[in-house]
Amino acid sequence: MSTLPLHTELIFTRRSIVHSLRNLDSLVTAVVAPVAIMILFVTVFGSALEGAAGGPYTDYVTPGVMLLCAGFGAALTATSVHADIAKGVIERLRTMPVRASGVIFGHVFASVIRNLVSTTVVVLVALALGFRPRASLPEWLGIVALLAGYILVLTLVAAAWGLAARSVDSAGMFSFVALFLPYLSTAFVPVESLPTYLRGFAAHQPVTVAIETLRGFAAGRPDAGDVLASTIWLGSLGVVATVLTVRLFARRGRG
Repeated sequence: MSTLPLHTELIFTRRSIVHSLRNLDSLVTAVVAPVAIMILFVTVFGSALEGAAGGPYTDYVTPGVMLLCAGFGAALTATSVHADIAKGVIERLRTMPVRASGVIFGHVFASVIRNLVSTTVVVLVALALGFRPRASLPEWLGIVALLAGYILVLTLVAAAWGLAARSVDSAGMFSFVALFLPYLSTAFVPVESLPTYLRGFAAHQPVTVAIETLRGFAAGRPDAGDVLASTIWLGSLGVVATVLTVRLFARRGRG
């Protein structure tokens, strides 16, 4: 076994990326679906929602679609992790001189790379539709850092979900959670436009906090309170998801 740091994880990251490239259905879903949603909301609902958004709707909706894009990609991780368990891949790795946990973190690292690429495609389409960010270089770096952190945390949660799932159907249910939460946030309409009973949840849930932080960066006016709240939310969820993933992986080994 190589003594290079993260050597095993990098090998499994490459494996996961190759599997993604060969899985045309998942690749299309991860890239085409967010782009289709972006075009749908901007071209069909954009004129009607522009007044509620308080400005160009493309500028308003793009940060939300960027996070929705992360949900599509992370959902693939839950089913991939469960498939490795169901096929006995992890059990075979435990008998070999490699870190079996490397396959889990390989899925996670590959998801971050895959999602950053698909998010870049979404941003290019948004620019073509009229998205006009006013971010400076430091603010663009803030956007990339926040997106990478959000994707990492969401993928760690997906990995834990895949480890806990008892069937491929239950592993696939993660996509429902990951894709439904942005619709209960300020991704597509301001919180004032939502039903009264949803406003409290929508205003304070982590997806809304991340979206508002992205909007601030993109507009060139980042809000320090939103940045701090996003950091706390993502940091806390990341720690919980990591601990949960490690414990579920260890329990799978004993089971």
